[in-house]
Amino acid sequence: MTDTELLRFITTEDKEETGELFSRARAVREQHYGKAVYFRGLIEFTNYCKNDCYYCGIRCGNMKVRRYRLSLEQILRCCAAGDMMGFKTFVLQGGEDPYYTEEHIREIVQAIRRKFPYHAITLSIGEWKRESYEAFFRAGANRYLMRHETADGEHYARLHPTWQTLEARKQCLFDLRDIGYQVGSGFMVGSPFQKPQDLLEDLHFLQQLNPQMVGIGPFIPHADTPFAAYPAGTVELTLKMLALTRLLLPKTLLPATTALGTIDPKGREKALMAGANVVMPNLSPVGVRGLYTLYNNKICTGEEAAECLLCMQGRIHSCGFVPDMGRGDSLVALKTP
Repeated sequence: MTDTELLRFITTEDKEETGELFSRARAVREQHYGKAVYFRGLIEFTNYCKNDCYYCGIRCGNMKVRRYRLSLEQILRCCAAGDMMGFKTFVLQGGEDPYYTEEHIREIVQAIRRKFPYHAITLSIGEWKRESYEAFFRAGANRYLMRHETADGEHYARLHPTWQTLEARKQCLFDLRDIGYQVGSGFMVGSPFQKPQDLLEDLHFLQQLNPQMVGIGPFIPHADTPFAAYPAGTVELTLKMLALTRLLLPKTLLPATTALGTIDPKGREKALMAGANVVMPNLSPVGVRGLYTLYNNKICTGEEAAECLLCMQGRIHSCGFVPDMGRGDSLVALKTP
C-alpha cells in the first residue's frame, strides 16, 4: 500500500471499508498462523521506574504510587504456577528499576532457565547498554519487548522529559535485533498531540525494524500524570492500526492488549477479529496486580487473571479461534548475530 492509501485507512470512518480491512487482516493472519491464539504468562515484577514518561502511572514523578518489588523466590513461584497451567512463555515486565542491576537480572533469567529449560523467557525492562542485553541473552533470555511508543521525534519529545530520546530507544531495539532476540516493539494509539502522519511513521519504522511482535494499544490517561485530562485513544483507530500492521508485517505476532480490554469489554475479541493472535494473562501475585497501574481502570482480575484461564479460552473459542499454550514462536526470521 502507498502512503496515501495507508493514510486513507487510518483516517476513514467508512464502516464498510474498515470491515474489509479487518477481513483482509484475518485472512493474512490465518494464512501464516491458522486460528491459533498464543498465550504468554505476564509477571509484573516491579513498579519502580527511574523514567518520567508523562503518560505513565508508574513514572518516577508520581508520588502517589504504592511501590513493590518481587523477590527471585516470588518470581519463580509465579513461573511454577504458570507452568502448572500450561504456559510455555514467561514475560518479565517492570519499570526501569535501578535496584535490579545487570547481575540481578542475569541471576533471575538463569534461575528461570534452570527450572524451565524449554520455556521461552521474555524480558520487558526498558533501555540498557548493548553489553547488558548480550549478558541477558547469554543467561537464557529469548525475547525482548520494548514499545517505541511513537516513531516521530517531535511527538516523542512531547511525551517524555528531555533525557529520554527516541534515538536511544530505537538504538536499543536495533541492538536487541542484532544480538538475536525475538524483538517486540509497538506504539500507543491516540496519545496526546498524535497526528495521522505520526501513525504512518510508526508503520514505516516497524517495516524498517521488522520485529517478531508488535504491541499496539490505545492511550488511556492516568489521573496522576500531566495527561490526566486528555481523552483516551479509540477502539476503532486501534483496531485499524492492528489490521494495517498485520497486512504490512504478515508474519509478526500481534497481542490483543489489556488496554483494549480495559476501554471495551469486548476489546480483545475485536482485536482478534482484526488480525491479533496473542493474549497475555497475568501471573503476578494477586496482591500486587492492582499496583502496576500504567493507566487508570486497568483490568487485572477476572478473565485477565491467569486463574480464569478457562474463561479466556472460552472467549477465544467463541470468536472461532483456538487457544494455544505452546511457545508460539514468531515466523519472522531472526537476524543472525
